[in-house]
Amino acid sequence: MDGMAQSQTMDTLLRVEALATAFPVRKGPRAGTVIRAVDDISFTIRHGEILGLVGESGCGKSTLGKTLMGMVAPASGRITFDGMELSGMSPRTRRQMRDRLQYVYQDAGASLDPRWTVGRSIEEPLIIHSKLRRPERQARVLETIAAVGLRPEHLDRYPHELSGGQQRRIGLARILTLHPKLVILDEPTAGLDVSVQATILKLLLHLRETYDLTYLFISHDLGVVRAICNRVAVMYLGRIVELADAATLFQTPRHPYTRSLLSAVPEPGERRVVNGMLLEGDPPDPGNLPSGCRFRNRCRQAGAGCDTDEPGLEAIEPDHAVACRYPLTSDELQQEDVG
Repeated sequence: MDGMAQSQTMDTLLRVEALATAFPVRKGPRAGTVIRAVDDISFTIRHGEILGLVGESGCGKSTLGKTLMGMVAPASGRITFDGMELSGMSPRTRRQMRDRLQYVYQDAGASLDPRWTVGRSIEEPLIIHSKLRRPERQARVLETIAAVGLRPEHLDRYPHELSGGQQRRIGLARILTLHPKLVILDEPTAGLDVSVQATILKLLLHLRETYDLTYLFISHDLGVVRAICNRVAVMYLGRIVELADAATLFQTPRHPYTRSLLSAVPEPGERRVVNGMLLEGDPPDPGNLPSGCRFRNRCRQAGAGCDTDEPGLEAIEPDHAVACRYPLTSDELQQEDVG
């Protein structure tokens, strides 16, 4: 192994290999079929980075996050976190890992018990996952509530007495008490107005530096992803179809689905169109996928072999991988921009 490869291996916090999550349909007209919400996915997350995960609703983003957490059992594949293989680990042993791998739900208010004060909700993970005594737990709670920008008096309030932005902060505080290494953020800015979104994003970056965190940032908001993420993985119907450095992906998207997604990002005063690609039609039935490339029925550049062969994720440049038989080259992208 050369020096660069060895450095990248040592820097990897999470490694996912050929991961699949399937849900059998037992009732209704599709009974007997299997929906592969996550289908043969492989990627890594490096220590300290923010990896964005984007795609249309129903593409499997949240299912992937919950599979990594152990909330959903994988059908196959391997998950290695912080040097330990999670695949096949007993539920009891897996729970002991929860202090290092945490999940922040999209609806922060729904994850809080309405009968509990904020202080009790934040202290609960410490009661379950640590051996700290009560004075030590209370000190950790006060430290964390301050870190997320709230005051000690918020500890005596109930969830319904908090704004949406404050509830997101409480959700972050709950998981930060355990000092995790990797945090999976599921749509952390969804439903918030722009000013509150900006505040939450600034807070996430501050907490990342303060607590040496690594994020998997699940979102449908490409503007937010572009602003905060180091790398971006694009999902379509259970598969990653493009994975690249954020700047590279937004500047030179190679997969037709990625280009279509970016074409829908609004710009002030106009609708932005990337290479003339606008996403049309609806995704196919996940229980009855087309043969070959699962995007071909919506793709304007589908060609020979797209209906028979499903492309895998392959590197076309350093740190840029695409699952497409006909990805555009840099020269072709420049020619389309000129045209």
